[in-house]
Amino acid sequence: MSLNDTLSNALSLIMNAERVSKKQVIIKPASKVIEKVLNVIKDNHFIGDIKRVKDERGDYLIVDLLGRINKCGAIKPRFPITKKDYEKYEKQYLPAKDFGIIVVSTSSGIMIHTEGKKKSLGGKLLAYCY
Repeated sequence: MSLNDTLSNALSLIMNAERVSKKQVIIKPASKVIEKVLNVIKDNHFIGDIKRVKDERGDYLIVDLLGRINKCGAIKPRFPITKKDYEKYEKQYLPAKDFGIIVVSTSSGIMIHTEGKKKSLGGKLLAYCY
């Protein structure tokens, strides 16, 4: 496993664990961005609790799975997005209108695309989940 994109690795670990109906997954290495993206996904009820564990070899995250994810992944390259582009990327990454979320990094923090639309903020696309 290449460690070039840790967010992509974390989301594919979650996806693979969901496919085999696991209850928990351990994500190594942990970073603030991964933790914030997972918290946004958790706030939208796709995953359960997230625990950060301190280790002498670096931190890791333990994520409780609820079995609610059909598909999730990182968006590469991290496309820049303006407030008028949201619909285009919704059609590209989500299967239906108002079904699933796109995680966006904006100047006001990491949030879902609907929040970014409401606040009329642009940013960079990070991940999607449905």
